[in-house]
Amino acid sequence: MHFRVLLHLAVTLLARPAVADETTTINASSNFGTWDGWGTSLAWWAKAFGTQTALADIFFTRNTISFNGKSLPGLGLNIVRYNLGASSTNKDPDGDTMVVSPDITPSRQMDAYWLDWTSTDPTSASWSWTVDANQRNMMTLAIARGANLVELFSNSPVWWQLYNLNPSGSTTGSTDNLESWNYDQHAIYLATVAAYAKAHWNVTFTSVEAFNEPSATYWVGPSGTQEGCHFDVSTMSTVIGFLRSELNSRGLTSTIVSASDEETYDLATSTLGGLGSTALSQIGRVNVHGYQYGGGRRDILYSDVSAAGKKLWNSEYGEGDATGAQLVSNLMLDFVWLHPTAWVYWQVLDVAGWGLITADNNAKTISAPSQKYFVLGQFTRHIRPGMRILDGGSSYTVSAYDTTAKKLVIVAVNTGAAQIINFDLSKFGTPGVNGALVQRWATQIGTSGMQYTAFNDTFISGTKFSSNFGQNVIMTFEVQNVVI
Repeated sequence: MHFRVLLHLAVTLLARPAVADETTTINASSNFGTWDGWGTSLAWWAKAFGTQTALADIFFTRNTISFNGKSLPGLGLNIVRYNLGASSTNKDPDGDTMVVSPDITPSRQMDAYWLDWTSTDPTSASWSWTVDANQRNMMTLAIARGANLVELFSNSPVWWQLYNLNPSGSTTGSTDNLESWNYDQHAIYLATVAAYAKAHWNVTFTSVEAFNEPSATYWVGPSGTQEGCHFDVSTMSTVIGFLRSELNSRGLTSTIVSASDEETYDLATSTLGGLGSTALSQIGRVNVHGYQYGGGRRDILYSDVSAAGKKLWNSEYGEGDATGAQLVSNLMLDFVWLHPTAWVYWQVLDVAGWGLITADNNAKTISAPSQKYFVLGQFTRHIRPGMRILDGGSSYTVSAYDTTAKKLVIVAVNTGAAQIINFDLSKFGTPGVNGALVQRWATQIGTSGMQYTAFNDTFISGTKFSSNFGQNVIMTFEVQNVVI
């Protein structure tokens, strides 16, 4: 070869950016539980948009849906959290009315079914079953589309059960607002609605949760912006006992009590340790929220929940980053350290950043999906209920296995410089078929770029396959004919 050709080749190679080559090995013998699914809470977006069947299709199927001039891949959520309301405008038997925080918007006031304490009989005038029609309708639409896990949860007890009659919180935020003589009444409310739903709505709640971020001290009535209530841990234990008893007395013995939906992983660990053995025996699952983001000891909570023999859900997560960067970072941390068997996004429709699709629940307007929508779709559309969650071998990889279909799903993210990532399947008895196609889907994390693009350009080579990841790209791979 001519010297000048060699020199040109050397300069060209030096000018190219270095491409790292990283390998992650999927651990076929690992097992972090059977995946229950993905979900969303219906309050408050379903109160505003609960009659729109297109939204039910978008969130609760994996069909391709045309919406506002855009084609969207459905997320396929299968978990619904139905918010039992605490607000009403009637007078109680003493002539009192609900105290309304000046900062709460109508869209965040959820209608209560139980209007006063005169009667616990759900057929009496103390109960109204026509309220909250939109949220109830979206729940029905979701179930019709395959949502198979439905949780009834309370942000606050109904207003007339509270010391200050304000369902946004106590006067200070650090004291219990549920009147001590109403501990059982709160449980009766939850259990009665669960029984009524089964008898009249054809809805069987999988679980009932009496609290929402109960240890928090920010549920301050005079400045509250939503329904909320502080509970001491001892109060939680008492209410859990009443709730278990009230569900049982209505024949709902298979409906589990979940607790306690604390805001952070560390608070959840503390509350779990303080509930006591009786209350602990009465709950069937630990719920936790993901608002500690990159902090907290997920691993300790997982260890404690496992030792108690309970399941663990991340039952609420949200933040204002529309790019999807925070979402994928915290999802990876959850899969690597927390090991939940379900994961629930708070508001799929909300203000820019917080919503997967930007919307105004007060003005009842909907605009466009963010990149976060498509980032989450990489997980929800492929890691499906019934799959076994595996150790992906690295902090940037999640893996799940479908025993029936013999399909391996890998979700991986690259936040650094562009690089090749190798996926080693040598720990599997049959790591797919040499030369077989591995389907992949890619999404750009950011403000623009690929949203959910499919490729048929990746193939198994021996016991591995590789893919070139651009910076801030998340990809999902499906490998067929894999046997553990």
